[in-house]
Amino acid sequence: MTACAIETAAEDDGRDKDPTGSAGFTITANGAYAARLAGAGDALYVERWTLDGPEPYAVPLPLGQPEEPHTRLLPLADGRVLVARRVDGRRNTFSLLYPTGPATGELQLGAVEAPGSERLVLLPASPDGICAYAMCVGPDTTTLWLVAGGAFGPEQVAEVEGRCSGGVWLDRTGRMLALDRRLDDGPVKAVTVDLERGGEVTPLLQITEESDDRLLLADPDSGLLLIGSDAPTPGRERLGWGVLGSLLPVRFPECLRLDDATVTPFAVQPGQVLMPESCSVALRIDAAGGSWVGTWEPSSRRLVQSAAPVGWLAGAGLWTAEGVLRLPYATAGAPCGLADLETPPEPEPVPAVRVEVTADEPRVCRPVPLQQAPLADRKPTG
Repeated sequence: MTACAIETAAEDDGRDKDPTGSAGFTITANGAYAARLAGAGDALYVERWTLDGPEPYAVPLPLGQPEEPHTRLLPLADGRVLVARRVDGRRNTFSLLYPTGPATGELQLGAVEAPGSERLVLLPASPDGICAYAMCVGPDTTTLWLVAGGAFGPEQVAEVEGRCSGGVWLDRTGRMLALDRRLDDGPVKAVTVDLERGGEVTPLLQITEESDDRLLLADPDSGLLLIGSDAPTPGRERLGWGVLGSLLPVRFPECLRLDDATVTPFAVQPGQVLMPESCSVALRIDAAGGSWVGTWEPSSRRLVQSAAPVGWLAGAGLWTAEGVLRLPYATAGAPCGLADLETPPEPEPVPAVRVEVTADEPRVCRPVPLQQAPLADRKPTG
């Protein structure tokens, strides 16, 4: 059991604990709800946003005492918000908040405790919209906990060898979870954890033996994977893409390599079944002058950069199946807003990526490790 700082899924080697900057704004897998800590200073409270109506609106969920800045939130598909709090440095408590007329209801779920050398990390919203998971990262072992959606409060569901970070769902049922794992002092490699088989681990990314290969985002409909790896440029992570089950190598488009900025994917267009090359990807671009938005498709050789709306909750957003990027923002005059960004005209097409499909079981239930073609003498692919 663990008591560690409650954090969003993050890296364990000194990297930014929240690379997208959206730790305070989380969205359900179906895009219906979101939650954040609102207020300022010592007067923080939970705020739930409803995103799937004609206009977005926010419902404050304050309690008798303010929330701490390190409180972490995860909205569920039924409109309740999971709240994870650290208490006394060793105890992590979980509860569900929901509106009850003019007041706020709170359902206490239980707690997880742990030694001080470990930390508890909330995983992204489960695709089923009901369950919520956390992982406790120790020096040699990572334990996975079901903290909401179970019958008896928090329960341990798996134990994975090594120090894990990240957390990306590979299917629509909440069964297959990808984690970035480091064994001893070796490189980071993304693996798949099957939660219906007691945490059975399968290799997912193995670009080269020495490279750090992380899974950043995945789209279960198309199989598109967004990957961070230093395989092409040792010591410096590059953004690449591949397809779950594909026999083709991971590719690292030149248009996603900006010398003076950091490019981080945060949303993938859903609904593009078996068409990964047509999926639009939203990227947060950070530079000395601030943050803005990029959009890109695997079939394109160009990155389209756009100004973010004023008050953008940087690193947060969602795509509609029709290709509209919706960016949440909050200003003094509009404390709950969504700005729609249309996708650019379709770029010049390139040959489609072949996807291997197993006939007798769901394609995403058996991830095939991605392999990388030799890096030497490769021609640019975009």
